[in-house]
Amino acid sequence: MHFLSEQNIYIFLVQIFVLLALARGLGELFRKWKQPAFTAEILVGIILGPTILGRFLPGLYNAIFPDNIIQQNMLETIAWLGLLFFLLNIGLEVDFSSAWRQRGDALKIALTDIIVPISISFAACMFLPEHYLIDPNQRIAFALFMATAMTISAMPIAARALHDLKLSKTDLGFLIVSALSVNDIIGWLVFTLVLGFFTQTSLDIPRILVIMASTFAFTVVCLTVGRNLIDWVISKIEKMQLPQPATTLTFVSLLGLLCGAITQKIGIHALFGFFIAGIMAGEAKALSERTRQVISQMVYAIFIPLFFAGIGLKIDVLRNFDIFLVLFVSIISMFGKFLGAWIGVKFTKLSRANRLTVAICHVPGGSMEIVVGLLAYEYDLISEPVFVAIVFGAIASSVLLGPILSFSNKRRKARSILEFFMRRGIEAELEANSRDDAIRELSRIAAEQEEIPDPSGISNPVLKRENAMGTAIEEGIALPHARLSLLKRPIIIFGRSSSGIEWNSPDGKPTKYIFLVLTPSDDDDIQLQIFSIIAKVMSIPENRDRIIKADDSIEIWTAFQNMFTSSQIIRKNM
Repeated sequence: MHFLSEQNIYIFLVQIFVLLALARGLGELFRKWKQPAFTAEILVGIILGPTILGRFLPGLYNAIFPDNIIQQNMLETIAWLGLLFFLLNIGLEVDFSSAWRQRGDALKIALTDIIVPISISFAACMFLPEHYLIDPNQRIAFALFMATAMTISAMPIAARALHDLKLSKTDLGFLIVSALSVNDIIGWLVFTLVLGFFTQTSLDIPRILVIMASTFAFTVVCLTVGRNLIDWVISKIEKMQLPQPATTLTFVSLLGLLCGAITQKIGIHALFGFFIAGIMAGEAKALSERTRQVISQMVYAIFIPLFFAGIGLKIDVLRNFDIFLVLFVSIISMFGKFLGAWIGVKFTKLSRANRLTVAICHVPGGSMEIVVGLLAYEYDLISEPVFVAIVFGAIASSVLLGPILSFSNKRRKARSILEFFMRRGIEAELEANSRDDAIRELSRIAAEQEEIPDPSGISNPVLKRENAMGTAIEEGIALPHARLSLLKRPIIIFGRSSSGIEWNSPDGKPTKYIFLVLTPSDDDDIQLQIFSIIAKVMSIPENRDRIIKADDSIEIWTAFQNMFTSSQIIRKNM
């Protein structure tokens, strides 16, 4: 029997301290530069690993990371735990119900963004020189894994970019996240099936068919009966008034462990089980935004930095860097995903400018591409130089997303946002004290201004959209909206609630500033630009303070005229 020595524990604590401190510190710095934190975390691993520290200060490197199997297994266990909970959190971010409601356009985009890039990447990898393969006889397996890694898009990276540009709550942002959610589900299902097939000791056709059938059945049951059951359980936990968010957090973690064990037993990877468990828990209406934030913060504060820093410890980048492979993976991966999404968007009614935005958001591989590549590397299906190329390709596509998306968003003609506000469409103090009542009250005001006899023709579509995906953002701001065929021009109705209304906002603050944005159904571009400007202006504390202190609607209107100056414009398609 083997026991951990005091020296093992001491070195383990030093390793965790050094990795976590540097990864978190540099990660926060990268976030301020609008870059993904995982890039910084991998960089920390590269600096502390064989690439830098091991090459130039081998004595210090061996003291912190000794060549000891027990020591290595301790750190590896933490890394795998981080990876499992990372997939659980990714599942929580997937809005399956919204994706299902958007299944028309979202499914078109998701399917083409799987089929096109996986076909292009597979064909290209089939022609790679043999010296890049571990086993030339396994070229098909190699090409399949590479194609899958180069196809999966990073929804968290795209969602963060949309959030930074104030587009995450728009219909376009809703469609992009829905399409990426479907892409994640299909992509991980394909990958885990391929992994299950090629990790079998022999080509057992009946066994493979059982794996496929079991995986399909497990997925269907979880996304139908399972998510309703989980919603019921979490609701019961809430009603029993058990300690929160600790009890729900424990339940979600147990759900991940159970689903991971089931999928591992089926013959596919436990990661898929954690991913599906996250989707089921994320679908629970009773799961509060606060609990979601606690889970996400736990994962991203501790587990994820250690996992990605650990990747850098595994590889010697300088020894295994191949410029041809890096360019091969980066260019083909980004081009394939962009083309796949672009083709899918061509089947929708989106404007040309918005087609470009959707296609760009599907480009980054990010952390998801690295995870898939790491699994293939761990199972000896790809070599270390190939894995290094995947890491660099994922980082490049993620770093480029923000600037490219920002550039595409600026390619629009200028137009003042003030023309959409109505002086009589400002309510200085809402009577409503609930979300739905506030929407109905603002809808009545809009109906009066537009001479629409039945306000429900406005409120019903807005409530439907709000129930599909909440529009509350940080700092007490909500942007309920809808596209209406009965409108010929956009209008914005504003309501203030001094006491605040519960809107299930990400930061947990009550909503005080409510902008009802109504646009014509045939204009899919103007809405997201209105959102972007309102969110940008209202993010300034002085502007919010001025509105909350205004005595009446006249003062609010005057404040809006000063805040939404001619420099704060929206841009129409070029």
